[in-house]
Amino acid sequence: MILEQIHEPADLKKLSIKQLKLLAQELRTEIVNVVSEHGGHLSSNLGAVELTIAIHYVFDAPADKLVMDVGHQSYAHKLLTGRYDRFPTLRQKGGISGFPNIDESEYDAFTAGHASTAISAALGMARTRDIMRGDNNVIALLGDGALTGGMCFEALNDAGQSNTRMIVVLNDNDMSIAPNVGAVNRYLTRLRQSKGYIAVKHGVRSRLEKLPVVGARLYRFLEKLRNLVRSIFVDDKFFEALGFKYMGPVDGHDLKQLIRVLKRAKNYDEPQLIHVVTHKGRGYRPAEDHPTRFHGIAPFYIESGDRKDASGTTSGSIVARQLIDMADSDIRVCAITAAMPSGTGMDAFQKAHPDRFFDVGIAEEHAVTMAAGMASQGMKPYVAIYSTFLQRAYDQIMLDVCRNGLPVTFLIDRAGLVGEDGATHQGVFDLSYLRSIPGLVIAAPRDVRDLKQMVALSRELDGPMAIRYPRACGDLGPAIQSQGAFEIGRWELISAGTDVMIFAVGQMVQPALQAAVELMGKGISAGVVDARFVAPMDTDMLIQQASAVRLVVTAEQNVLAGGFGEGVLDALARVGVDRPVLTLGVPNRFIAHATIDQQVEECGLGALDIARRVQEKLKAMEASA
Repeated sequence: MILEQIHEPADLKKLSIKQLKLLAQELRTEIVNVVSEHGGHLSSNLGAVELTIAIHYVFDAPADKLVMDVGHQSYAHKLLTGRYDRFPTLRQKGGISGFPNIDESEYDAFTAGHASTAISAALGMARTRDIMRGDNNVIALLGDGALTGGMCFEALNDAGQSNTRMIVVLNDNDMSIAPNVGAVNRYLTRLRQSKGYIAVKHGVRSRLEKLPVVGARLYRFLEKLRNLVRSIFVDDKFFEALGFKYMGPVDGHDLKQLIRVLKRAKNYDEPQLIHVVTHKGRGYRPAEDHPTRFHGIAPFYIESGDRKDASGTTSGSIVARQLIDMADSDIRVCAITAAMPSGTGMDAFQKAHPDRFFDVGIAEEHAVTMAAGMASQGMKPYVAIYSTFLQRAYDQIMLDVCRNGLPVTFLIDRAGLVGEDGATHQGVFDLSYLRSIPGLVIAAPRDVRDLKQMVALSRELDGPMAIRYPRACGDLGPAIQSQGAFEIGRWELISAGTDVMIFAVGQMVQPALQAAVELMGKGISAGVVDARFVAPMDTDMLIQQASAVRLVVTAEQNVLAGGFGEGVLDALARVGVDRPVLTLGVPNRFIAHATIDQQVEECGLGALDIARRVQEKLKAMEASA
């Protein structure tokens, strides 16, 4: 097996093209086998195998810096850079990350988990190299979906005018997570269709350069006619207008051609963009046929491609169903997402109301401000974005939506701990970055029943609202079903207590209730309040319940810094209620990849952990009394 003999990228240089092709097959087999067991990003990684081999064959990492955008195409890179033995631990607690991670390997030049950052980071590295008088290469590898993000264009604009030596490799598979949208995608499509012109151009050049004396002169003359000839086939001046030398399109599965083009790119001192066309899911038929479904996939059966655990309804699909019903009778209701129609469940809304569904690509800032524009003209936009990605649009939420008091509702999916995607994807910062914004209603349902009520309430609200929820809300059952209609800023007392009152947010209500039962068994009277509105707070209930117990406890799946617990501390201090407060939440650090249950245990947020920490706090209070 060739892959077992690859301990570092330098080992690739000893192989023939035939052996490299066999290696590509082995890499795909290993990726499919491991992802089928543990889940992960499959389609994009399978499509980038030959491209990754060619880059490491031509360049000399880690001296040459490879900066990968997001990391959805990093698995082959990890396998070729000394992590083959550890690859079966992919996305598991204590194992290797599913994304590039500078703490994991010297070959991972930059940690990345959000799109459109690679060119900016690579340009920073290239400029540092020039200042330090180095001579290494810097390569930014990004997918075409990243080009829908404005940060890419900011970086392209700066890099092109700087004339800094660097290489941008655009892996164009006509997909990000969902099919790409917008003018950039149409432009790349035209370029992909111009392969005939590119082949002719390169063939003519190679033949003319072989002619002595007149060959080079004749080629320069023909080069002057290039723009005229090119216009017959396609207009590919866009990247050149930004200052990049454009090369491509190149077949991303032709190792010989890839190596030849990359070697040529090393000889230029100007910024270059190599346009590589690949097939997402290459080599595994189910992923080729359904690239979106296999973008991020749970464990599956290799033979059929079916998920091993196909149970469970996502919160996003529940929200989408309700939005469809609302939109049926209200023309104002529309849905917006940023390249995540299936992940957020909004693909169902897209089918039901295509004229009122807008996928803007990987452009969260644009999504939010566009929603503000729509709301200013009478629409009721619902912006469905993962918590980790919404933080990219903080300024737009604050100034474009909330400063104008516009009725935009943010559907914040994947809130709280998210599991195997790890540190770059945790949804544990949204309460902190949203809580300070004036006029924004922030709500968190404890289960699916409350989620539906909150979405219904949002339509009646003439102002901005954020509803945060995990991937699956679950149903706590009719026994503790919310009593009465929801009111903005009103909490619910679920159970009374005389010793301890736990104020729980969203998905923490269930473990809080279980902890209360555990404490009751220890002779401690503990009650639970569903603090469903983080902003505005129900200060009346907070003061009433806090004044009646010995210990106040807050529980949230958000970092402690700036979170709900700090809000409770501040509110009690303002009114002079002197009670000890135990704040339970995610520690102020980046939480690495593991299962959600393991992360909950790590953060001490399970029911037994809550009960134990409450007991410890009460004992400490008694000892100091």
